[in-house]
Amino acid sequence: MKFRILKHKTFLYYFPFIFIFQINAEPAKIVSGPILGYSTLKEALVWVQTDKTSQVALEYSEIGNPKNRFFSEEIQTKSATGFIAKLIANRVEPGRKYHYNILIDGKRIKEEHPQIFQAQSFFAYASRQDPPSFSFALGSCAYVNETEFDAPGKPYGGEYFIFNSILSKKPDFMLWLGDNIYLREPDWDSKTGFLHRYRHQRGIPELAPLFASVHHYAIWDDHDFGPNDGDSSFWMRDTSEEMFKLHWGNPNYAKEGIYGSFIWGDVQFFLLDNRTFRTANNNKVISPRQILGEKQFQWLVNSLAYSKATFKFVAIGGQFLNPNSIFENYATYPEEKKKILSAIRDLKIKNLIFLTGDRHHTELNFFDEDDLPIYDFTVSPLTSRYHSPISEKNPLRVEGTLVDKRNFGTVSVSGKRGERKLVLQIFDAYGKELWKKEILPTP
Repeated sequence: MKFRILKHKTFLYYFPFIFIFQINAEPAKIVSGPILGYSTLKEALVWVQTDKTSQVALEYSEIGNPKNRFFSEEIQTKSATGFIAKLIANRVEPGRKYHYNILIDGKRIKEEHPQIFQAQSFFAYASRQDPPSFSFALGSCAYVNETEFDAPGKPYGGEYFIFNSILSKKPDFMLWLGDNIYLREPDWDSKTGFLHRYRHQRGIPELAPLFASVHHYAIWDDHDFGPNDGDSSFWMRDTSEEMFKLHWGNPNYAKEGIYGSFIWGDVQFFLLDNRTFRTANNNKVISPRQILGEKQFQWLVNSLAYSKATFKFVAIGGQFLNPNSIFENYATYPEEKKKILSAIRDLKIKNLIFLTGDRHHTELNFFDEDDLPIYDFTVSPLTSRYHSPISEKNPLRVEGTLVDKRNFGTVSVSGKRGERKLVLQIFDAYGKELWKKEILPTP
């Protein structure tokens, strides 16, 4: 009897260590992703997040040639960076598509959805070749419910199947126009909170297929920056910037702030930061009040002046053209808005389209001065609550483009060299077309 008791006690002594060993022996798994980031002519980025420290790599092969496999550099995921890896496929050729797998600790992870990325098609302005046709999706205000931290009553988010509808349109990439997540009070005070919100948001199954086979670029607005209507005074501003850059795969960022640019075919995109340098909305003492700040303004104007792109898209969280001085429209910062419009006019910047979000309704705005037409394509919301009915009068709104339900947009770029055109479309959450507009370039 004594022997049995001692044996039992010995087992109890070692049991915790056995339990810990078993936990550590469990293989690491993917908790978020894979998500396609940028694509260029010679490389592409794939983002993935694991549940614990592991060695992660990318295995890929050109569609139709599965035996010729390539591997990315292996990256160790760490707690300090949320167990996130940004994997670079740098043995690709322009215009080719590739199937890929994620390797964790040397083991190929079974794909749950098609995993395909592409390298952009080659185009040179100096050549006589036609630019490639392509399309991209866009939207803003994506709220994913979390009952524990949400207000009581009717859920603020819904119709997540909109992401399946976006995928069905087969865009080459998607541009997220801000409020891509909604930070709650427990989130924005700590790095742990930011990491939780991103992981929770990306955990819904409807996002996974879209993330895995469509490239993604992003800007932010107040809700993925910090508190509602946040500005340069936000005490966790540096952490917010770190988390944004960690979770998105844009090809470049400013050293301070998240603004940057990328090119797809003969089109250039300018991704702006409307939070890092922003004067508080209700601070009327500082003059001139700013959203971009002088350094970002100079970068934008210089970049637009240099660009040879057929169309130039400027992405920013809040509406630019809308003349109503309400909410967070650029009209509430009249000095800087006037400064930007003056620069556009003085430099004769043609074929400029602003891409905006924030407003929880969709509309197309049009402004023409000195034969330099400017568009502002506002697309909102994706899954957040929409505002309806809309009583706001906007003299720049193109008739028939106001939408007061959850929706997303697409932009198609096509045509031969010298005959390019844009087709703007808006779809409801089910993928039904609500309106369609064509834009031809100004010669």
